[in-house]
Amino acid sequence: MASLFILIPIGILAASTASIFIKLCDAPALIIATYRMVFASLVLIPFALHKKKAREWGKKDMGWLLLSGLFLSLHFAFWIASLKYTSVASSVVLVTTHPVFVGIGSHFLLREHLRWNLIAGIVLSVLGSSLIGYGDMATSKEAFMGDGLALLGAIMASGYFLVGRKMRKGQDLLSYIFPVYSTAALVLIVFSLLFQQPFFGYSPTTYLFLILLALIPQLIGHTTFNWALKYLPASMVAVTILGEPVGSTILAYFILGEGLTAWKVLGGILILAGILIALGRQEVNPITGSLPSSKKNDA
Repeated sequence: MASLFILIPIGILAASTASIFIKLCDAPALIIATYRMVFASLVLIPFALHKKKAREWGKKDMGWLLLSGLFLSLHFAFWIASLKYTSVASSVVLVTTHPVFVGIGSHFLLREHLRWNLIAGIVLSVLGSSLIGYGDMATSKEAFMGDGLALLGAIMASGYFLVGRKMRKGQDLLSYIFPVYSTAALVLIVFSLLFQQPFFGYSPTTYLFLILLALIPQLIGHTTFNWALKYLPASMVAVTILGEPVGSTILAYFILGEGLTAWKVLGGILILAGILIALGRQEVNPITGSLPSSKKNDA
């Protein structure tokens, strides 16, 4: 499908702006995540109301949708919190290790064979993550904690993509993203209330960046990835998002003035190489999104 090669790069570029908007927001991490999903859900309401035929969800389907929304909310809660402690480069490189976790999840949950290249990829990615963590630990304990939060965000993103692949195979895009984004928004509102985070009192500039965060990286970036899940396995979609660390790091260098250390560069190279090796032997039909018979149950 030719549109995959057009829309996915647009989605990656849109997603790359997320870490920049987050860094520019003068608000707690939970509030940033909450407003991102609330604004995105509000924009989708008119489209959901005017949908000609509403999707009838069964109890089992609703359970998967709620689980996807929970994974998404936790992904943003952990990842956005990580950006408060560590650099954009470290955070986005570590949070995009999710293709490795998707591969592990496919093996244990879907009983797929754990191939040698996946094992090699995991080893390289863990080594790369350790190098980034070592470099940041030498910088400060806060940066090291931020790296850990980014990895937790990667694990949550893996669950989000695995569930999304399962649900998107037979569902249209709006019927999937509206309940998932809305669920994530509600969960984040509850988290914000539990942790007594203030919802109001921020500067107009912060509210502007919160709106942009919902419109660009969420509604354009994440929605593009969810659209692609209908045609590609979850691991293939996950690996395409490896372009995000590159875009985010470049933007952070020019906009935020963040530099790069040798540990971050070396660790990032090992992580990206590991993920590419782990997924390098997968074959997929670009039209149907199907795998060969031995690999069909990707998600």
